[in-house]
Amino acid sequence: MNQANLQRLEYVKVKELVAQHAASYLGRRHIEAMEPMTQLKLIRQKLDETAEAKEIIQSGGSVPIPSLEGLEHILDLMDTGYVFTEQDFMHIHTFLHSCAQLIKYMGTKAKIAPHFHAYATSMYELSALRTEIERCIRNGRVTDYASKDLAKVRKRIAVIEERLKSRLDALMSKHSSILQERIVSMRNDRYVLPIRREHRKLIKGTVLDESASGQTVFVEPADIAHIQHELAGYRAEEARIEAKILSDLTTYVEQYTYEIQVNVDTVGIYDFVFAKAKYAMTIDGRNVRLNDAGVLELIAARHPLLRHMVPLQFAIGRNYKSLIITGPNTGGKTLALKTVGLLTLMVQSGLLVPAAEESIFSVFDQVMVDIGDGQSIEHALSTFSAHIRHVIEILDVAGPGTLILIDEMASGTDPGEGVGLSIAILEELHRRGSTVVATTHFTEIKNFASVTPGFENARMAFDPETLQPAYRLIIGEAGQSYAFLIAKKLGLPEAIIARSRDITSQGVTEPLPSEVLKSKATESSARHVTIDLPNQHQRKEGVVELQGESRDKDRESGSNEEHDHPCSETEEVPSPPRPLQLGDRVRIPYLDRTGVIYETEDAKGIIGVMIQKQKLKINKKRVELYIEAKDLYGEDYDLSIVLDSKENRKKRKLMHRKHVEGLRIEMSPEE
Repeated sequence: MNQANLQRLEYVKVKELVAQHAASYLGRRHIEAMEPMTQLKLIRQKLDETAEAKEIIQSGGSVPIPSLEGLEHILDLMDTGYVFTEQDFMHIHTFLHSCAQLIKYMGTKAKIAPHFHAYATSMYELSALRTEIERCIRNGRVTDYASKDLAKVRKRIAVIEERLKSRLDALMSKHSSILQERIVSMRNDRYVLPIRREHRKLIKGTVLDESASGQTVFVEPADIAHIQHELAGYRAEEARIEAKILSDLTTYVEQYTYEIQVNVDTVGIYDFVFAKAKYAMTIDGRNVRLNDAGVLELIAARHPLLRHMVPLQFAIGRNYKSLIITGPNTGGKTLALKTVGLLTLMVQSGLLVPAAEESIFSVFDQVMVDIGDGQSIEHALSTFSAHIRHVIEILDVAGPGTLILIDEMASGTDPGEGVGLSIAILEELHRRGSTVVATTHFTEIKNFASVTPGFENARMAFDPETLQPAYRLIIGEAGQSYAFLIAKKLGLPEAIIARSRDITSQGVTEPLPSEVLKSKATESSARHVTIDLPNQHQRKEGVVELQGESRDKDRESGSNEEHDHPCSETEEVPSPPRPLQLGDRVRIPYLDRTGVIYETEDAKGIIGVMIQKQKLKINKKRVELYIEAKDLYGEDYDLSIVLDSKENRKKRKLMHRKHVEGLRIEMSPEE
């Protein structure tokens, strides 16, 4: 599986914790190489083995896992011509002795570990090899029993050493007055006396060394030189015989290279499985049920890296394959995603998990994750860019055997576009048969889930009295942000909250980005229009002349068109649609926005729509009536408050009072 996804779900941390329970280098190597498997039968076998190992530990007694100390080095040097040392043979003997104990121990566990105990039946006791090593090597030294010739040489050495010791004692007594101290030292494997430098000539012999200060010289007396020479000869013979014994013993051991390798491999497996079992005991891990049909039913599940967590109840894969989780921030949505993902990876790795044994897990070919903003200082990626990169990776592999976990869909970009993109992605993943769990704050996404087959909503429980999340997942219900409730509890004025509810219910959204407005407003005029304001007499008559266009002419043209096509009196004529009026709120489907009419249609059917403070010119055919002006503002409401700028309203007030020479209102093409 993709290593980045394993990292996002903290799978590596679990492996590190398991490795702390391994006793051997090979057990740790197995843990390091551990990855989620995808074959259901193999996963079932590994889970059962771990459960049996846990049962063995809980049955009492210490499991005699052999130490593999020194064995890696020994196996590497097998059949290379290398002669093993006494210490190497000690490691081999200790290992073989422990293997015999393990074989015997596991033989008694057939009832509680019917599968796991069987590994020991493939191991070799190698009692003959163990006995031979015991005969030749003891306490890190070749024994006298290893060879008759060695025993004879060592006896002769002992006799010579005794004679040498007696002669040295006599010399020390004779020359005590010139000794630096009354001890016998060794230099170059020969006995010497420490003589003061000024008395060097008082004793016959050879200087073999001197002290750092030069005040003491170490002399081999001539009286013992021939004895030491004889002793050196016997010691050389002893070394030669020992080397032959070690060489012969090495050859004997190498006859069992295969058997020793099998034992080492089996011990590594036992160490690996027992490490998983010991870790399971620290997290209260249990064995679970498996399927390969995408069905997940987690009961009392907990995240293994958290000590305190409200147990998770989770289900997916039967009546729906996509679950949308909503709820307040810090409510546990992301933790629920990580728990589902990490426990799935653990199960597929043969690890027992902190969940009830009745829990059901499915085997997935891939577990794909988009959790966290994924921002990188090095690559300067935005949150949205990181999300899209992850989604592209997901789409590359998404299929029926894929579990997909996406956190905070539609985040990091314009909400309208983000929602549309998210729903399109969810539809595509569902079409491919993937199992999808996603979290979001957006109402549009949970509304989509509530009406789309194969989708289901879920929410994280929230206590409205304490304003605290309950960290419980409730499937079948859509959550909410509780923004109004929290704001009210914290003391925000009721009038602001009431207005917020009105805005929300009317579908007022944030302004479109300027680049979107530029690309969508293709029908807007390109020329600057100047309106010469009428004098006082013209205002009374209600006549306004526009440079470049005549509204009266447009109305006349429209009136003529209505009379060009008379209808029969007997023909039932449908009533024409109500013309859009100033102040009407309309919906623009292709923008998924609502706005207010600030200018009625012209001869080409173009109307002016204000989306909050942004003004667009749009063909009337591309909008639909949402709320009539009279229902939105009332009959006596001054629409200039909504449609005109503050500066222009001031100018209009002044013009209503008196004529001001040169005062005029200039409007941009969008206005």
